[in-house]
Amino acid sequence: MSATNPDLVRQTASGPIRGLWADPAQEIVNFRGIPFAAPPVGELRWRPPAPVEPWTEVRSAEQFAAACHQPTQVDNFVWSRGDFATHEDCLYLNLWAKANAAEPLPVMVWFHGGAHTSGYAHVPLFDGTALARKDVLVVTVNYRLGLWGFLAHPALAQESAHNSSGNYGLLDNIAALQWVQDNIQAFGGDASNVTIFGQSAGSMSVCALMASPLSQGLFHKAIGQSAACLGRYGKDPSGQARGVKLSDHLFANQQTVSAEDLRGVDNQRLLAAATDSGWDAGGGLISVDGWVLPEPPIAVFSRGDQAQVPMLLGSLANEGIELLPLQDDLTPAALDQQLKATFGDLAEPIAAAYHQERAQSPGVALRTINTDLFLGLAMRRWAGLQTQAGQPAYLYYMDYVPPAFQIYRYDTPDLDLPGGERSAGAYHSGELAYVFNNVGQTGDFWQPDDFTMAQRLSDYWTQFAKTGDPNVTGEPAWQPYTLDNHNTLELNLAGRQINGALRPKLDLLAAYQNQQHTNP
Repeated sequence: MSATNPDLVRQTASGPIRGLWADPAQEIVNFRGIPFAAPPVGELRWRPPAPVEPWTEVRSAEQFAAACHQPTQVDNFVWSRGDFATHEDCLYLNLWAKANAAEPLPVMVWFHGGAHTSGYAHVPLFDGTALARKDVLVVTVNYRLGLWGFLAHPALAQESAHNSSGNYGLLDNIAALQWVQDNIQAFGGDASNVTIFGQSAGSMSVCALMASPLSQGLFHKAIGQSAACLGRYGKDPSGQARGVKLSDHLFANQQTVSAEDLRGVDNQRLLAAATDSGWDAGGGLISVDGWVLPEPPIAVFSRGDQAQVPMLLGSLANEGIELLPLQDDLTPAALDQQLKATFGDLAEPIAAAYHQERAQSPGVALRTINTDLFLGLAMRRWAGLQTQAGQPAYLYYMDYVPPAFQIYRYDTPDLDLPGGERSAGAYHSGELAYVFNNVGQTGDFWQPDDFTMAQRLSDYWTQFAKTGDPNVTGEPAWQPYTLDNHNTLELNLAGRQINGALRPKLDLLAAYQNQQHTNP
């Protein structure tokens, strides 16, 4: 298309850009690789995102930018993204919208998952064309990952005006939201109606942004899919002890390590060191840095000081199958010992509640308990805290089983089934094709019921972005969560409302958690 075509050129605060048609018939435009911050390289590595250098000539926004640095591999793991280009210069966003909307469009800003160590904004699954057809404007955001996005270290804190280090990936998300406030009107968007949504690590980011004083006023609704941020951050809340462990690995014979030393390490060496030093060995990468997060998010939520916005949130029925390893050598006696050590007087009733899983194996029982603590209970608790703050929260539990893109099972690692087999249950990330209404775009194994569910979920999500209430004519009614009945919508073909998913199990786990979090 010509650079002078007014349907494809928009003026941003930094300069003009030219996009492309995503769906000419319905006038859906797509702008790719829009810079929302300066490249975080050289002296800008491990610093808050800096302003973009402006330009005057029309800049092409027809190609996606590189993903942020991360490991890439091709395998049959259910979340494998294959081999793709990565770069430290990666702070770009993508946008889909109707070219000539009659009214300003509600904005949905997507933060991808991937344990804050992997993923990117232009995965085909996150194509926003189908959602844009439903009269919303979709933005997907790249943010720094792994060491580049979340390294906390005393040397980095010392040079900070806020005595802060880590959480650079969250600062990137905040910079993207500020870009939306400054620019979205030029694309037909409504800066006063912004919904942030994310899955897994992206959902943890949504949760953290709700607790951060730096992001207040930048969004007006929130959607969290399959992860929260309500841990206690006990042993190393700032993350700096882990950062020192990493620098000791990199500079084994050096007594002190400076910020300049760290910035001098090349990307491949950093990538290897993140794993070899144990820096990224689970536990989450968001830290209580004193600035982005002045205190643990649970303290903010417990006081009701989080963002006062409506919420839509929930989890899936079988997320732990792919997400958590199975201890297949765990004996019944060892399971009882672990339950007693963890749950004390509640160990026996919890064991009884999970008797069916225990009958499969002690390892399955333990994995299911940990899954329910990490996801089912965490999302219910998050809904309760938002309800206590006086905001509506719409809780879901998806037990509809999608086809698996790839098959990998911790408990049956030799299983090798073609894409489309419904053998992984309602697995972690299994809702994404439905939320983005991209069923049918990633293979030929989808069935008519999948298209029904995709229309339903995308209708709920976009209606919530428009109004703060997901209810839409023609779909099952969805009532807000309440603390007394734990109202939950089952995302399946029937679409039933129930008084809490996994109610007996989660009630017991909540009793345990209340004992642990009396003084958050």
